[in-house]
Amino acid sequence: MAAGPHPLSHDAFLAVVRDTPLVSIDLVVPDAQGRLLMGQRINEPALGSWFVPGGRILKDEPLDDAFARLTSIELGVTLARADAHLLGVHTHLYETNFAGDPGITTHYVVLAYRVDLSAGLDTLPRIQHSSYRWWARDEAIASGQVHPNNFPYFPAA
Repeated sequence: MAAGPHPLSHDAFLAVVRDTPLVSIDLVVPDAQGRLLMGQRINEPALGSWFVPGGRILKDEPLDDAFARLTSIELGVTLARADAHLLGVHTHLYETNFAGDPGITTHYVVLAYRVDLSAGLDTLPRIQHSSYRWWARDEAIASGQVHPNNFPYFPAA
């Protein structure tokens, strides 16, 4: 029987990133105007760009547990996956990796979920993002600051 979810050492995780895709959850949080919540990333990949909250699923971590953990870490409130809406499955490819090692790309298979959140921007955790804001679709696309992997999450124009 598995011992439960566990993070990997730096070297082990880099080997995984080099050799396999990661599975992650993106948390798509819209407001009443159709804008999306995004944070400015403080880590690679996509360092400095604006991105929806989310994170990877750990080895041996059930999907519902991963969802609850990630909403707690990324949004500051624990939400149930049953209360979210699956938007789809996406592929995110990056030329960089968390360690900044040259020649190692990052490949994610992303489960995107729409979630409702009533918390204010000032209450959101600053673990993966330095700041947060709401982005409208046209503004995000024109900005050059929002990572293009977020564009499919916006409601159709």
